[in-house]
Amino acid sequence: MGRLVSFILSISRTKKRVVTLVIDSISIFIAFWLSLFIRLDNVNVIYNVDYWLLVSIILPVCLFSLVSLGLYRAVLRYMSSQALWAVVAGASISTASLLCLSFFLGIEVPRTVPIIFSFLSFLLIGGPRLVVRLFVEKNLLTQKEAVIIYGAGSAGRQLAHALNLGEEYRTTGFIDDDDEKHNTIIQGISVYNIDKLERLISQNNVTHILLALPSASRSCRKKIVTLLEPLPVKVQTIPGMADMVNGSAEINELKDIEIEDLLGRDSITPNPDLMTVNITDKVVMITGAGGSIGSELCHQIITQKPKKIILFDLSEYSLYIIDKELSDYKVQHNLTSEILPIIGSVQNINTIERVFKTFNVQTVYHAAAYKHVPLVELNVIEGVRNNVFGTLKTAKAAINAQVEKFVLVSSDKAVRPTNVMGTSKRMAELCLQALAKVQTKTRFSMVRFGNVLGSSGSVVPLFRQQIKTGGPVTITHPEITRYFMTISEAAQLVIQAGAMGHGGDVFVLEMGESVKIKDLAENMIHLSGCQIKNASNPEGDIEIQYTGLRPGEKLYEELLIGDNVRGTRHKRIMTADEVMLNWQELSIILEQLEIACDHYDHKKIRQILIDAPTGFNPTDDICDLVWRKRQLDFKDKPKLKTVS
Repeated sequence: MGRLVSFILSISRTKKRVVTLVIDSISIFIAFWLSLFIRLDNVNVIYNVDYWLLVSIILPVCLFSLVSLGLYRAVLRYMSSQALWAVVAGASISTASLLCLSFFLGIEVPRTVPIIFSFLSFLLIGGPRLVVRLFVEKNLLTQKEAVIIYGAGSAGRQLAHALNLGEEYRTTGFIDDDDEKHNTIIQGISVYNIDKLERLISQNNVTHILLALPSASRSCRKKIVTLLEPLPVKVQTIPGMADMVNGSAEINELKDIEIEDLLGRDSITPNPDLMTVNITDKVVMITGAGGSIGSELCHQIITQKPKKIILFDLSEYSLYIIDKELSDYKVQHNLTSEILPIIGSVQNINTIERVFKTFNVQTVYHAAAYKHVPLVELNVIEGVRNNVFGTLKTAKAAINAQVEKFVLVSSDKAVRPTNVMGTSKRMAELCLQALAKVQTKTRFSMVRFGNVLGSSGSVVPLFRQQIKTGGPVTITHPEITRYFMTISEAAQLVIQAGAMGHGGDVFVLEMGESVKIKDLAENMIHLSGCQIKNASNPEGDIEIQYTGLRPGEKLYEELLIGDNVRGTRHKRIMTADEVMLNWQELSIILEQLEIACDHYDHKKIRQILIDAPTGFNPTDDICDLVWRKRQLDFKDKPKLKTVS
């Protein structure tokens, strides 16, 4: 049966039309004579020459009308009501021609014959088409993967229709939370309560559950995803309503569950006043513009229509990418903002200051930093120079150029740090706090938050790649937890927090509940339709392996050093009064730190960072690659014997 269907489908469109035309000719011929036989109850009418004359004229008229109505352009397996109306119209035209010809040619035809002929021609022309469609559909359905759609609303119905026209999936049922829809049939598909889901999956060998809930809140989606997570199916979703409305996505563009749905954190509409106050009609500069946080800041900032947006980055490739993205956005939305991509290092104060003064920069978002904890542990000198002295030099250049607002993108790892990266970010905060007290030209503020989903160092892209390749999924420790936030929300909150700063403010973003990385990995594995491979399930698909904490890595992250936290105008932004030093005290520490960096004195660097009020409490020995290699070489170097 399958071979027959494959053969039919493989025939060229032209050959199919010729075959269909021949079959329709035979059907019209049979309909004409059968209508006469039924009415006259006499087979001898076949010897009547007049009737042969009639059928010889009616046949081409009927075929011509069917061709003109576009019946032969319709694909049989996708035949719609429009094609059926073409059959009705063709049969009606044929009947009318029968009446007219019999009248003008003077051929006697019983009055009921045209009625019978009309019915039979419709049945014999349209019937085979319906049979072929049902036959092909039935066989094609057996080759499609069975899916269940969660959500029997408008989006769910559109998705079911789109999938049924495709060649990959067949919809075996709807699941919906609305009690009134249960036990009903929509588009020939039954609607069930979620209690029936496991039975449906088992009975129909369902491989996917598709969420058709484009307008549902994140908290609602989290509840649903939590219910679906234990089931042995892959869970996917349709694009959001905004993407479908603006035409950037189709309803049948299925994608994996976003990690945001697992967090259940609903985004909050940004405060327009806070978003625009430091940006609209101003000259804005973003350092580290090509990075994950910096590039998202750029995307958010350009929507607020700055006068100029300066993209500053050391990486030529990253700068090229963000410049192209913003330029395309500018053209699409008819914006007038000038986009200026500038290559440079934040450690070069002359370059930074020249850029500030040349373009009269008013607002700076300082996102340039080395943020990957293990890499900074292996490259201590550059981590300190970039994160501490790069921030310091950029801040001094801002003061000299009379920049109005300077916002530092900080990190939760700056709180009681156990690694150089976090300590360097805390030192950067101390620099801005001290500078805020000795001048009033530039208002400094710092925004501290946790991990950002989808950033270059996030575990989520890594887990997705590992799951895609069949595992194993690697986690450093079974108890490790992290705070997570979407990259777009983080950028919006950074902009809004910076707008509220008066000078030396440390802002903390409300990150929600911390997430256990092990639970996150297990959820992602289950929702991809795979089973975890472990001692209790040796036949599973993907194994989770624990690799041990990396250099400088903490089990838990914090957002505050103390408990002195206050709310602000924004419900997800808090401010804290953190420990600080005056500039005289801090400048001595910075001078010592710079000398230690110049001399590659890692022990001195570590001791300075420990003694400074950063809360640095290292859990590992010095891991810098160059330092460790030199230490090994020194130990292995043979000692010269002295001659007495």
